[in-house]
Amino acid sequence: MMSHSSLHARGRDVLGLCCLPGECVLQRAVLVRKKLSAKEGGGWLSGTLFCTHFRVAFVPQDSQKPDDNADPVLLGDHDVALASIEKVVAVGPSRTKLVTPTCSLKFTPEELVLYCRDLRVLCFLFDRLTPDTQAVEITYTIAKTYQPLKPGTILSFQNAALGSIEMKQFLSNRRRDPSMNWLECSLGWEQELERTGASGWRVSSVNDRFEMSTSLPRFNVVPQRVLDTELKKTFAHFNEGRIPRWCWRHPRGSDLLRMASFQNNIYHEKDDIRNLELVLFGGQQLCVIVDLGEEMPSPADIQLAHTRLRTLCLGDISSSVSVPDDKWLSTLESTRWLDYTRCCLRKAAEVCCLLRAGHMTVVLQEPEDRDMNCVVCSLVQVMCDPHCRTVAGFQGLVQKEWITAGHKFLSRINYHRESDKEEAPVFLLFLDCVWQLWAQYPARFQLTEDYLLALHDSVHLPLFSSFLANSQRERCRRSQHLPQSYTPVNGLRDVPMSVPEEPVDPPFPPVWDWALQYSSQRRARFTQPISQPTCPPPVLNGNLNTNLERSWHNDGLPGSVFLLSRSTFSHPSNLLPWRSSNSGSYWKSHRRAPSSESLSGLERLIRACSLSEPSENNTILHDPYEPLLPLLLGPCVRVWRSCYLRGALHAQAFSHPVSSCTQHPVDQLAWEVQQLREKLAQASNRRPENQIKHQEARRPESNLNQNANNGTFLFSSSRVSQQQQQQAPSSRGAAQSSAPPRPQRTASDPPRPAQRNSGKHTFLFGHQQEPQSGQRYIPSPSAKLHKRPGNSQ
Repeated sequence: MMSHSSLHARGRDVLGLCCLPGECVLQRAVLVRKKLSAKEGGGWLSGTLFCTHFRVAFVPQDSQKPDDNADPVLLGDHDVALASIEKVVAVGPSRTKLVTPTCSLKFTPEELVLYCRDLRVLCFLFDRLTPDTQAVEITYTIAKTYQPLKPGTILSFQNAALGSIEMKQFLSNRRRDPSMNWLECSLGWEQELERTGASGWRVSSVNDRFEMSTSLPRFNVVPQRVLDTELKKTFAHFNEGRIPRWCWRHPRGSDLLRMASFQNNIYHEKDDIRNLELVLFGGQQLCVIVDLGEEMPSPADIQLAHTRLRTLCLGDISSSVSVPDDKWLSTLESTRWLDYTRCCLRKAAEVCCLLRAGHMTVVLQEPEDRDMNCVVCSLVQVMCDPHCRTVAGFQGLVQKEWITAGHKFLSRINYHRESDKEEAPVFLLFLDCVWQLWAQYPARFQLTEDYLLALHDSVHLPLFSSFLANSQRERCRRSQHLPQSYTPVNGLRDVPMSVPEEPVDPPFPPVWDWALQYSSQRRARFTQPISQPTCPPPVLNGNLNTNLERSWHNDGLPGSVFLLSRSTFSHPSNLLPWRSSNSGSYWKSHRRAPSSESLSGLERLIRACSLSEPSENNTILHDPYEPLLPLLLGPCVRVWRSCYLRGALHAQAFSHPVSSCTQHPVDQLAWEVQQLREKLAQASNRRPENQIKHQEARRPESNLNQNANNGTFLFSSSRVSQQQQQQAPSSRGAAQSSAPPRPQRTASDPPRPAQRNSGKHTFLFGHQQEPQSGQRYIPSPSAKLHKRPGNSQ
């Protein structure tokens, strides 16, 4: 174990590694090459591999010397935290092995593959000059140091990263971003009300001590006409005390609310009914309750879909189970992940159409698990509010709708719970939905794909206070140790203690402190300029109406309440429990039931089939608050390749164990592709002229078929046309001379892994950009030379 004893320096240089305060180096290996992803430029990068208490760090050979006075960064550009590692695989000359803390290696690993929880795959190649002891020891050290995240291991991991005195002092002196609204006090909510122009609403502190509801935040936005004394009586009428509360206001006058389901076995007095309807309507004359329990997937379904997606996309080389090429897309559909993404987008688009009509309250009634309510609510604000598409606005949205309210997934996927059945990556589903919007409307977002990836990866790292509790109440109890003091005016209040009775937990940083996580170069890629878009022509979008009429306002009566379920409006008699009662107080406050004509008016709001005529003048600026209605057709909801497939592509390509007598799989594939191109060029020269014309007439149809089959989710057809244009008969001679010869194989040579796995993973290479005619495929000069037994060269 190697460490540095200097206490005054922020960054510690241990054998070339800039260590965090209190970080110790457990093992290292020299002359190691890291496989770079396609986004990083491809190829191999030489350097030194380290394993510490906190991370697996890779220091490039030509990296600059770290500055001792610079602020520490938790993870470098080539590092991965131990808590993010899910599997360690060692690759030998002819086999692979899953390395566990109790297993033993009977071979010297030539490659080390780390499978991460955030769907990254890191490949490290040991040079032939790397000492065998270092390659074995660092593989064992990583396998023994990383552990599955459990309550005990989380605490040890957090102490290893942030538990030193220096790190605690450094974190306590860091200042929060002043431009971000943290929504931890009443002032933050008042600023949000002022930003959206919501009148008739106020910030209530009736749940300041979490006595009314333990899952709601301390401050909630309620109508001004409802006093706190009257508001306290309404908590008992909703499950878990989650009363209707304001979330966002549309510029056309509609308000978006959230609430839990009603308690039906409670007696409703006259005053209670008045307060309940004031809270529900919020000063509006019409209310639409959107039921999310009928259509939205359950947390168990989302967990199962995400598990299947991970298994499909990671492509574990230590497992013998794989999906063949012709079954990959069908297997992707069977995971149901894209279906759930499309379902969330469709429901959010329907709510956007309602809010765009104006002058109503749209209440999202959450199912048993409130996370799906948060998904729809957050997506609606991203679709309608341009401020939420900026980095600062998106951070405030997540802080308000996910972190402040508290949800199961934000407790580190329930690592603090004993049961794994409650795990549900609902927040990752929300990020995928945001990416779908970004992919369809990239010019309307200030945040970039790199920002979404950074937030996706931070969720899997249990170091941030934003994700370390189930609710704001639990978060406050973790960060503060406050006793109770009684005063005649304010009642019981929390006052700070002079000396805490128990040691305070380490000051975990918020996830929004990006300077602590990433370098300035990577943070610069989080934003992009926003251009003012023009009005796009209408596109067929399922059964969603993009041309809303205002005539339906005359159909509804004041005080009308409707239910939107499965894209259909209804007015069930038991929708509001107090209106379906037979008590005398019900008849005094009851209004005339809406007629059936009002239902048809609301139906036209969502289910109308007519589309508006395209604008003749495309230079007309688009309304900034016009919702971004996503395209919901099959090919339009795609796979987030940069997230789900970023590790599988190069992991499967460069981590197959190969014999020293055989070519690398990529070299063999490049040679075969070059041979096929030469044969096609020769066949085209001998083809008669009329046959060439016949084939040219059929080429557009074949391209369309190829685009329909292969370009649905992963690939585009533009590459095919480019490759056909690059083929030239004149380059045939140069191509023949550049083709690498096949190595001579003997009877004792093992079969080629490329041929053995050619039916499994060829989809990863079939659509790669091929070299142009006349150019020779040259592998990287720094590629690993596999060791040959009995040969020292």
